[in-house]
Amino acid sequence: MKTMKRSFNWLLTGLIGIVFFSACENSSAPKAENRIQKRPNILFVSIDDLGPNLGIYDNNVIVSPNIDAFAKTGTTFRNTYCQAAVCAPSRASLMTGLRPDSTRVWHLGDKFRKLHPKIVTMPQHFNKNGYHTVCIGKIFHNYMPDSVSWDEPDLRPAQYLKPEWLKRDGETFYVNEETQRLQKIKRDKKIAERPNYYADGWNNGPAWEMEDVNDTLYFDGAQTELAKRTLTRLSKKNEPFYLALGYFRPHLPFAVPKKYWDYYNRDSIPLASNPFIPEQSPIMSMNSMYELRGYDGFSNLKHPTENVMNEDTARILKHGYYASVSYVDELFGQVIQHLKELDIYDNTVVILWGDHGWKLGEHNGWCKQSNFNIDIHVPMIIHYPSQPNAGQQSFEITELIDMFPTLCDLAGIDKPAYLQGSSFVPLVENPKRKWKQAAFSQFHRRPKVTPDGKRYMGYSIRTKTHHYVEWYYWDNKVGVRGDFVTAELYDITNDPEENENVANSNKYESIVQSLSLQLKEGWKSALTAIDPIKKGTI
Repeated sequence: MKTMKRSFNWLLTGLIGIVFFSACENSSAPKAENRIQKRPNILFVSIDDLGPNLGIYDNNVIVSPNIDAFAKTGTTFRNTYCQAAVCAPSRASLMTGLRPDSTRVWHLGDKFRKLHPKIVTMPQHFNKNGYHTVCIGKIFHNYMPDSVSWDEPDLRPAQYLKPEWLKRDGETFYVNEETQRLQKIKRDKKIAERPNYYADGWNNGPAWEMEDVNDTLYFDGAQTELAKRTLTRLSKKNEPFYLALGYFRPHLPFAVPKKYWDYYNRDSIPLASNPFIPEQSPIMSMNSMYELRGYDGFSNLKHPTENVMNEDTARILKHGYYASVSYVDELFGQVIQHLKELDIYDNTVVILWGDHGWKLGEHNGWCKQSNFNIDIHVPMIIHYPSQPNAGQQSFEITELIDMFPTLCDLAGIDKPAYLQGSSFVPLVENPKRKWKQAAFSQFHRRPKVTPDGKRYMGYSIRTKTHHYVEWYYWDNKVGVRGDFVTAELYDITNDPEENENVANSNKYESIVQSLSLQLKEGWKSALTAIDPIKKGTI
């Protein structure tokens, strides 16, 4: 087992000022060899780009029976929000327990380990407390797996261990041989032009694929088989395990077995009810859909303020997303069944989450990368041993950053004092109790994807009734905000789809002032309803 220092002190600078972090000096956790009763195992399941598009979240069209059945054994959180609606910042935040202005990971290229070499991640903290840690799939950002966090890092199915593929994202694999051939030609050209091309140049090809093959011929299916074999092995170890399993679908491309496409009648899938730009929304509020532009046939896709996608294409994309969710749902069900067959399900904490939402034509947009509710709202479902009130749902506000302290509580280990989330175990015990007043998110809008060519940072506060965003100019060299530019306010009670920005309406002047103050006071101020706030939750 890896050994680590019992404490550390280091300095972060950022928008929120100077923050000191120090790990808990005297953990009350007994040594693994001295435990009388084995601590619960942790199965930490990430589903990339999964918004609350599941039956348990009232989507009556999508086919997700396994996740829905799992939810009936645990707690489903209906108002969970990510801290940034793009992979690297969201994952860096939840895996370190620190918000983006503390990690200073604001977009895909920012590497938290380079910025903070001594930072202690969630799996490292669990390792310090007697857990054997294993990573399969996408947990940190794809090509930045943070291998030092794990006893067994970045496990992959044997067929994907070719040396030339080690920098390749798991979502970039297709089954069709002609597609593979053309993809490699494009990739090699990209690398010849720029050796450090994002994701090693493999993120190209068609936006969807539906080959009639076994589940295991696609990457997620293959890694599910690996996960089951790994669970079998880990179940025989003396120490508890922390296994992180990161699924790549429903991230683009929507390449999954044909049978999952066959679950749906494409013409019966409802398209977005609000395929238009919100009224009075500022230019930097929308993403440019550059992620989708990287796929075949979409290179000429324009900013949502200039482009309207035709209905046939919109239907295919939404069909592909739904098929991808159903594919992962089946794979997740297999893993849960395997835990039961190994007779370790009843001593395993299972938490399932999506790293951010995803637009499916809403606001005339696709993909994520905005502060809109549809991008920051995510699913989070947990089951743990002897959990009370199985099948309950909580509509209180929670955040992905809350997972780190929660899992510490459930494992019976100390929470690091620097964590910026709150354990929601009391909320599981009483889902109707008062909880956080708001969730906080942010998004960095870069010049190359902003129509006016300027750089902004948007700060978001989401309450149960309103969603408020402030946009500032952003100095990327030093990582600080400049002058205030504009604001957005959406009345969630009367406008749940966020179709009209009412920030400049006289009717909402007092609400804007109140939310602006709450946003400036920050995440700690939203915890007043959590009583008491114990050491380690803030």
